[in-house]
Amino acid sequence: MAPTRQKHPRGLMPLFFTEMWERFGYYLMLGIFTLYMIAPITGEFPGLGMSNREAADIYGTYLALVYLTPFFGGLLADRYMGYRLAVLLGGLLMALGYMGLAIPGHGAPFYISLLLIILGNGLFKPNISVLLGRLYEKPEYSALKDSGYNIFYMGINIGAFVCNFVAAWLRLTYGWGWAFVAAGLGMLVGLVIFFVSVRRIPELREADRISPPASGDVSLLRILFVLFLPAFALAAAGWFIPGNIFGSDSTDAFLFFCLPVLLFFFNTWRTASEQERPPIAALLTIFGVVVIFWAVFHQNGSALTYWAQNNTDRDLNPAMASVFNTIAGTEEVSTVPRTLKITGLHGDEQGVTVGPNPYFSNYSRTLPAGNIVGRPEDVPEGEWMQVSSGDLSGYGRLQLWPTELQASINPFFVVLLTPLVVAFFRFLQRRGKEPSTPGKIAWGMLVSAASALVMVVAALLCNNGAEKASVGWLFGVYGVITAGELCLSPMGLSLVSKLAPRRIAAFMMGGWFLSTSIGNKLSGILSGMWDVFEKKANFFLTNAVLTAGAFLIILMLLPWLNRVYKEYMEKTGNL
Repeated sequence: MAPTRQKHPRGLMPLFFTEMWERFGYYLMLGIFTLYMIAPITGEFPGLGMSNREAADIYGTYLALVYLTPFFGGLLADRYMGYRLAVLLGGLLMALGYMGLAIPGHGAPFYISLLLIILGNGLFKPNISVLLGRLYEKPEYSALKDSGYNIFYMGINIGAFVCNFVAAWLRLTYGWGWAFVAAGLGMLVGLVIFFVSVRRIPELREADRISPPASGDVSLLRILFVLFLPAFALAAAGWFIPGNIFGSDSTDAFLFFCLPVLLFFFNTWRTASEQERPPIAALLTIFGVVVIFWAVFHQNGSALTYWAQNNTDRDLNPAMASVFNTIAGTEEVSTVPRTLKITGLHGDEQGVTVGPNPYFSNYSRTLPAGNIVGRPEDVPEGEWMQVSSGDLSGYGRLQLWPTELQASINPFFVVLLTPLVVAFFRFLQRRGKEPSTPGKIAWGMLVSAASALVMVVAALLCNNGAEKASVGWLFGVYGVITAGELCLSPMGLSLVSKLAPRRIAAFMMGGWFLSTSIGNKLSGILSGMWDVFEKKANFFLTNAVLTAGAFLIILMLLPWLNRVYKEYMEKTGNL
């Protein structure tokens, strides 16, 4: 019995490193994506000059589509392509998309590149997760499946942690384009690892067998007419109807598109066999509830990025500034003397200002290095004030750590906490007290609700963002939500691999990512309200209430979920 408890299949580590490099590229791009869109169109390294609301809408739509396409990629792999080919083709499309973002400007190349990433992720993401689950189908490995997914998830976050330092150094030293190219190169490294490993490890080739279609399966041609065409027709209707229903045309189009997809999942449950119907129902229920988790969690690239850039004290002492200049580069914001005299645009005297110039009091109002008299991009022309005279002896530069580094806090905690979480659940397993996989998901939702309360306290203590908050609050919120994430996200992947009928394994994995997709779109909608909430504490309190409500729903359903889980695992011989 000892090998059963200790030894994982050989294919785990190659998939671990493949996913690590794929996520290196994905999160490198994601860490700078919002910053790139809201950066001014002027300067040494120009961005796209969008407002927070515009950037949040594109960010949310992109994330939604990135996790919507795995539904289609899973269908294709289950029935026609196989999982290896889907992973290779998907990775190649993503690499091309990342590199395409290096082309400057807000034109066709920008959107074509995003489309390539979206399509590529649809092929890559569900199928590498299914390959991992197939490795654990042998009896000697089945008890290790949850911990295997935890280890796999740690690989995701090693890549997500390292990439932001690379992104910060490249975009501050050479510009945005080189950072996007690095994301593409990371994806290519992952593909090489995967290709070589598949040729050398028989287990990975054996896991790629396509299951024969069942009598109730729908042909691809019928799927085209009953699913794809109606979905795209409804999306077009949502985009072109006058005005909008849910805040933007892109949101309307996405939600309309999802309607036939959701109906397709319902019909999959309705036409399934008596043995398959309960586990499919349980999975669809879980998919629906965790939408709220993703709506809150993926605000890390929008609302929490705004908080980090504008409301967090990112000042570095001289020693740390030297380290950051060496390793990752820093942002520099010009400062002004303690006492100076300023004049208005037309030369009218404004008196003496004591303390920092108000135009430099917020980190979002940045100037090129050395510019003390230029007007920041976000200061209206009529309010332009120039330094006229005064004691300039206090002039210097404020050294700040780059905003995108906040995106590394979450993966840092994943890498740190994953061994502890795995060891804790193994400890409970040996004593017969380990929660079921649905139970772990419920606990993850509760902890995630608590994480939003951390930011409520942070916003209240820093006077609603008027004062710079300690970076410790970012570490606090990410530390708590990561604990919840480790109970929820890898356990969701594991649950799908356990309960999904083998013939539609990748399709149901695509359903998990569909719930992520809808949650991501909601995260963009919520983050788009950032400027609407005058009191930021109320913004974070809204997140806490939504997540707590989702926890209560899954808690009420937990007895039924546990019963379905136990019965199906016993029937299939996996328990």
